[in-house]
Amino acid sequence: MLEDMNQEPSGKFHNFCRMSAIDFEHLLSKIGPIIIKEDTNMRKAIPVQERFAITLRFLASGDSFTSLSYLFKCSNQVISNIVHVVCNALVHELRNDIKLLTFSQDWQNISNEFSSKWNFPNCVGAIDGKHIIIQSPMNSGSEFINYKGTFSVVLMALVDADYCFTFADVRCQRKISNGGVLRNTTFF
Repeated sequence: MLEDMNQEPSGKFHNFCRMSAIDFEHLLSKIGPIIIKEDTNMRKAIPVQERFAITLRFLASGDSFTSLSYLFKCSNQVISNIVHVVCNALVHELRNDIKLLTFSQDWQNISNEFSSKWNFPNCVGAIDGKHIIIQSPMNSGSEFINYKGTFSVVLMALVDADYCFTFADVRCQRKISNGGVLRNTTFF
């Protein structure tokens, strides 16, 4: 399925995985050795490309494991396991690629970039939040229900003048205002 989408110039691959085929292959080269499974006498292993695509589709669309099981023709339990393993592999492999700003000079450089590029002085970032739909955790009650009545957590992110992430926080899950979400981040 992925190979067919990748061959078409229609942009289906990018729409499905939410990244280019080049980025997909780059990340897969990093996490592939961690997420690969061997074939057994009972069944063939799900290829690493498909394992990664399942996870990307879950993260990008918020589809339920049941919906993904129909799309990828494997059980909910397998989907759940794959998403967990691949997300852990991504965190493990990419943790050194994320640079946290710790020095005042870093913030000053960002402020200078905003001023020169966008004529927006004294700005250290553009911030926004997004509700990420999740399946309700067991015994969570209404803790993760948002104002739309769906279960979600809030991704709050800050970018510099070149749209590069300088901060991200995924922890707030209550029905609170945008300001309340910001106050609950480690950035505030």
